[in-house]
Amino acid sequence: MNYKETVKYLFSLLPIYQRIGKAAYKKNLNNTIELDKFFGHPHKFFKSVHIAGTNGKGSVSHFLASIFQEAGCRVGLYTSPHLKDYRERIKINGIEIEEDFVVEFVKRAKPVIEKIKPSFFELTVIMSFVYFKEKKVDLAVIETGLGGRLDSTNIVLPLVSVITNISFDHSEFLGDTLEKIAKEKAGIIKPNIPVIIGEKKKRTFEVFKNVASEKKAPLIVASDKYKVDYVTELPNGYINLNVKDYDGNTVYKNLKSSLKGQYQIQNIITSIVTIETLNEKYKLNISRNDLYKGYGTSAQY
Repeated sequence: MNYKETVKYLFSLLPIYQRIGKAAYKKNLNNTIELDKFFGHPHKFFKSVHIAGTNGKGSVSHFLASIFQEAGCRVGLYTSPHLKDYRERIKINGIEIEEDFVVEFVKRAKPVIEKIKPSFFELTVIMSFVYFKEKKVDLAVIETGLGGRLDSTNIVLPLVSVITNISFDHSEFLGDTLEKIAKEKAGIIKPNIPVIIGEKKKRTFEVFKNVASEKKAPLIVASDKYKVDYVTELPNGYINLNVKDYDGNTVYKNLKSSLKGQYQIQNIITSIVTIETLNEKYKLNISRNDLYKGYGTSAQY
């Protein structure tokens, strides 16, 4: 099969939500674990940041990937869905996975595909993990597809987990209340691994607090640490903003983001706190200059 035939195969023969709906949703990680085993547990060969949420997770993922690249890292980025080309889902340093890799991966996976009949999403997640392993990324930013607890990405053991915000999202799978949805998203919280919560909301925060407590995971609320008091849109379409702490100190002045819109404000704060947490806990030494440059180039991702 060539690339076009391979992508057609992925979409037409494997269960996918957009085509068959709820039947594509697997209520366990068994297939993902089996695929991971078949390929030699690729998720264990790179460091990661794991991101869930109803809105904002894509922007936060792109912000972080851009900042990590500015810091000199070889950065994998897994996101979904794609807009035009399947390869948009899997990138290293902003460059999409090669068509040849997609074709060869599916050939390699044929025995396990025929055995367990994984979903489109399950196979794509493992493809990204194999790609990141074989291309030797330093760090991968992994965005969940749906929910968190049972999402195929949830086999990773990240440096930090990030949950952006919660609203009604795929209620037929995740639950019909915000609390139930939050519980599913909180499934990405790992024992003793810091978790960043983007926004504190009354109906969902207790869920995150309780799960983090049970797992002894340090919990940091981004919106409790910083706020934005000045925003303007520049002639080039970028937004320019000042980030302050709650003592009134300007911590980041004239921070410019190439991802546009007022709604990006909380995503910027969430990603700043994530970078600071990584620096504090793991000594990644991501500089302020890396951070400023990363926001400026994030739209390229």
